[in-house]
Amino acid sequence: MAKVYLEKLSSLVTWLDIEKEFTKTIEVKHFFSGAALYINGAICVSWSPVGLAFKLPKKDVDKLIKSGKAIPLKYFPKGHIKKGYVLFVNPDNKTRNHWKKYFKLSAEQV
Repeated sequence: MAKVYLEKLSSLVTWLDIEKEFTKTIEVKHFFSGAALYINGAICVSWSPVGLAFKLPKKDVDKLIKSGKAIPLKYFPKGHIKKGYVLFVNPDNKTRNHWKKYFKLSAEQV
């Protein structure tokens, strides 16, 4: 299953041309049942069966959750909320510009 998410995240990174945006080392690797984007060895984005998650500043996390655009990240139904992250449940339904801003914000957190 992780292979599907590795391909999805890798394709999204390529489609957004993220590598041109950063001078830091970026890498997409398997992450549990999904995939994660690492910048300088730190995870900032993950795509798994629960959706596409971004590590963001607290004010952005709170704003996105309050507006209903995203939900708190939990990898398991009874798991703990992963602080500092938001989850987009239907990531395939968004535009290129929508994701690019979150990738940039997330990269700044690591």
